[in-house]
Parts: sequence; structure tokens; C-alpha cells
Amino acid sequence: MTVSSARLWGVLSGLGAGAMWGLVFLAPKLVPEASPWLLAAGRYISYGLIAAMLIAPRWKRLVALLDAKTWWALVWLSLAGNVVYYLFLVVSVHFAGVAASALIVGAVPVVVALWGLRDKDSPPVSHVGPPIAVAAVAIGLIGWESLTRGHLAADSSLATVLIGLACALIALVVWTAYAVGNSRWMVRLSHVSSHDWSLLIGVMTGALALLLIIPASLTMGAMNSEVWTRFLAVSVGIAILASVVGNALWNRASRLLPLTMLGQMIVFETLFAFLYGFILEQRGPTAIEIVAMILMVISVIWCVRAHRPVAVVERDAEH
Repeated sequence: MTVSSARLWGVLSGLGAGAMWGLVFLAPKLVPEASPWLLAAGRYISYGLIAAMLIAPRWKRLVALLDAKTWWALVWLSLAGNVVYYLFLVVSVHFAGVAASALIVGAVPVVVALWGLRDKDSPPVSHVGPPIAVAAVAIGLIGWESLTRGHLAADSSLATVLIGLACALIALVVWTAYAVGNSRWMVRLSHVSSHDWSLLIGVMTGALALLLIIPASLTMGAMNSEVWTRFLAVSVGIAILASVVGNALWNRASRLLPLTMLGQMIVFETLFAFLYGFILEQRGPTAIEIVAMILMVISVIWCVRAHRPVAVVERDAEH
């Protein structure tokens, strides 16, 4: 596979992952009766069971390829990228609303891309700095528009909103750590496919999610049969689409793209989260939201061009 085709497939994989992950922001709104503990337990136990069934035929062969250090990596990646991140995200959505949560978590592309500038093979700051700045402006526009339109939860006090914003910041930090760490491990484990690595994380996440059963049962509240049916449908649906499919696509992108470029791919999650939000709210985007989404697309395309091989850039200049 040439560098150019690898970049193309990496971008398409990042786009697909964003489309799947954008669904995550809808879960707390589709089942508002469920506590964050219950939502996290339902999603990740379902993810673990599905991943275990898919990986079962190759389990013995894969286990033989993993050492103790890799198993510990699976533990902390499962916690950071799934259990801990999702718990804080759901709490943030409950307390501060979708808009504020998406605003802060939407800063992940900027943080990851800036982190990637430390890599030896990253392009110069003069090349990737401008598209990263454009992404930051787009995220700021979306957040400002959402907050000024009063999308914070109507029954939230200042204290609960601050708690929600703090939880979103924690979610931002832990998911950035996951994105960087997972990218590093994908490079090291060339003998394990991106899909199998995703399923291994799924099995580990499912095992860790069993620890959530006790706090989930204590915070369950009154839920009738209709709510339980909706909860199970959302849990399994998010597990399959966001966790199994989305994580597999992201791992493929992690293997094909440098970290500074990979960070920009997370922009697609924010784009799709807002698209799904428009559908759920049955409204179209405002002028500012349209401008922000256009800027996001420009930032990704600009970043892709900044990462083109030098030979390609020189050849274009000759023409």
C-alpha cells in the first residue's frame, strides 16, 4: 500500500469511526431514566459479550502473541478509552447538557494533534498549525452558538453545571490519553490486526464493566418494561455500532495515520454528533453551525494535504 492510499483509507476509516461514535452523545437523551452507571454497564457488558463471541475462534492464537505488558496496556486503554471516559461523558451530558459536553470533548482533535507534534516524523508546526487552529475555531463557534441558544439543562443549578463541565474536562483528558496510547500500541503490535486489537479491548472492557453492576443496581431507580426495552436496545445498538464497528475503524485509522493527522479525524465525531442532534431535535443547523462545520471539513482536508509525502508536494509544485 502506497503512502497516499494509506492516508486515504486512514481518513475514510476515521470518518466511519466518527459516524459511529457520534451516536454515543444520544444515549443519555434516548434513555434519560437510566443512571450513568447503568448506561456504562449496559453498553460495555454488551460490548464485551459481542467481542468475546467474535474473537472466540482466534482466542488461543491471539493470547499466545500477548505478553504481560500488553495485557496491562489492554487494561488501562479499556478504562481510559471506554469505561472511565463514558462515565464522565454521561454525567457531563446529564448535568451540563449535550452542547457543553460536545464543546469540551470536541477539543480532543486539537489536543491530540498538538501532542503529535512531539513525534519525530511529524510535519513542521508551520504546516499543521493552521489546520489545527481552524479546527479550534470551529469547535469554539459550535460551543458558543449552542451555549448562547440556552441548550444547558433547564433544571441545572450553577453547581451541577460546573460538575458537568468538570466531568467533560476529565473525559477530554482520559480520551486524549487513550488516543495517544492506543496509537502507540497499534504501531508496536503489527502482528495483531486492528480488528482483533479492538475486540481484545472489548473483552477487557466487558470484564471491567462487571464492576459497574453494583453501583448501577444502587442507582437504578424506577424503570418500567418500556424503559428497560429502550435501555437494552440502546445498550446493544451502541455496543455494536460505536464500540465494535467504531473502535475497529479507529484502530485501522490509528495504524495508517500519523498522530498529528489522526487527531484531526476525531473532528468527524463532533460533526456527526451535531448531525444526529439536529435529527433528534428536528431542526436544521443555524448559520454559525454551518460555518463551523465547513471549517471542520476544511481543517481535515488541510491537515491531510499537510501530511502528503514530500515527493508529492514537490511534484505538485512543478506543475
